[in-house]
Amino acid sequence: MILKASANNHTRRFEGKRVLITGAARGIGKATAHRFAAEGARLLIGDRLVEEMEETAREIRQHYGGEVLTFALDVSAMIAYLTERWGGVDVLINNAGIGRAAPSFLDISEELWDETIAVNLKGIFLVGQAVARLMVEARSGAIVNMSSTNGLVGEAGMAHYNASKGGVTLLTKTMALDLAPYGIRVNCLAPGYIVTTMSQANVGGDRVQEYIRRNIPLGRVASPDEVASVYAFLASDDASFITGEAVVVDGGQLAS
Repeated sequence: MILKASANNHTRRFEGKRVLITGAARGIGKATAHRFAAEGARLLIGDRLVEEMEETAREIRQHYGGEVLTFALDVSAMIAYLTERWGGVDVLINNAGIGRAAPSFLDISEELWDETIAVNLKGIFLVGQAVARLMVEARSGAIVNMSSTNGLVGEAGMAHYNASKGGVTLLTKTMALDLAPYGIRVNCLAPGYIVTTMSQANVGGDRVQEYIRRNIPLGRVASPDEVASVYAFLASDDASFITGEAVVVDGGQLAS
């Protein structure tokens, strides 16, 4: 469920800010687009799921008003488009990703490995680098990448996904070092179990309660809105001295 909160329920930390969100058609990306719109951002949302992305844009325009541009993900064309429309970008939420479990390491096909690395790691790199070049010209900006608790610890049957998210975590830290001289902050999120289409495809149905009992001290799973709020914090001036961090959002799962 996406929280369509009134803009009055949030501060307007992103009033007039140019915010690019990838993977915004559903789940965490969609909730994040709603959150930034509620805080006054001008949005460009990108996704390969074009029909769902356009529906997200319609919902946001109807509920919050303001500018919402859409673009089917093609990095070079998208950057050229936002440069022409906006002249730059203030915030990148580098959210797009995929995840599909395999029975074990021995069952991961080369095709699944290549697809996962291409979307989750190479995609983060390509979009991040292209946007960072625009931010360097402005000597300011905030980038938040999507990693995962799987980028910090192992999980059976997810070697391809863990490798991609571990790559995102260390890519984020190195981006933060290289871009700090230009006033650009780079962090990543490391969510645990969040209720999305992707997570439920891997751990869903009757298995969810057992997963919660075994793994999550807070005793529940999280909603996409709870991740969106952390994205917004890290992208805002409230986090002005935070860079190079992987912020875990997991209900205490990695604490034990």
